[in-house]
Amino acid sequence: MSRRRSPVPRWRRQVRRFGITLVFVLVTSGLWYGQERQVRDQLVWMGVPEWQSPTPASLHRVLRNEGFLVGWSDVRVNPLWVSYRLYAVDDPAAGPRPNFQRDWRTLWPIGTDHYAGSGYDRGHMAPNYAIAVVHGPDAQRDTFTMSNMSPQRPDLNRRLWQRLEEVVIDHFVPRFGEVQVITGPVFPERFLDNVLNRVGFVEIPEAFYKIIAVPGEEPRVLAFIMPQEVRGDEPLDDYLVSVDEIEARTGLNFFPNLPEPVAEALEGEVVTRGWALEEVARRPGRF
Repeated sequence: MSRRRSPVPRWRRQVRRFGITLVFVLVTSGLWYGQERQVRDQLVWMGVPEWQSPTPASLHRVLRNEGFLVGWSDVRVNPLWVSYRLYAVDDPAAGPRPNFQRDWRTLWPIGTDHYAGSGYDRGHMAPNYAIAVVHGPDAQRDTFTMSNMSPQRPDLNRRLWQRLEEVVIDHFVPRFGEVQVITGPVFPERFLDNVLNRVGFVEIPEAFYKIIAVPGEEPRVLAFIMPQEVRGDEPLDDYLVSVDEIEARTGLNFFPNLPEPVAEALEGEVVTRGWALEEVARRPGRF
């Protein structure tokens, strides 16, 4: 005589389904994260920038775009850093400027006309021209998302900052073949001193930094900090700083995978030898 099998309790069936779902999510997330890290590693040299100590003002999340990464802060409503690689290409050419576009990934809605009447430009961190000629039209369109913008005074954005961007793509890239660039805003030391200084939701920086690195067995680095209040015709070498100074003012750790002795030597001093910066420090802008 056969014995009737007792039914599996409902809660056990639910636990089993949950376990299967959890395993699927973990495996899928692991595969996605591994692929994401691989893509990120192709866009950075010596690691994605990190915060030195977590604070509300330094916490950020990484937004991946075609050709560049953005370290986005939902507190400052700014990119704390933008990282991209540039290398020499044959017959460099950029397409027409795309339209600005909102980024659905940001917590606060930043419209394309958000800066209108503020006295500030929508300042590109990943530059339109350089990204376009190296990484193509899709990447160029991504540079016009509002998560790649930070408020810049016109004389900085259209003159001094643009001149530095041109020197990077027109002078440093042909000279070295490949460079890694990390750029972003600098805010006052005390968060509360600047918390209400905003264009809508977007906090206004007091300055901007740019770090240009040449990877290799003997890497070299050049770094700048440029304040908002400039005329625009100043020599670029007036704004040279060490990477250590940028780290102190931003709370970020750049090139975290560098061995400590190499980092100390590379980031602690301003070394212009080999860059031929004096040839282009006073070069006028393209426009």
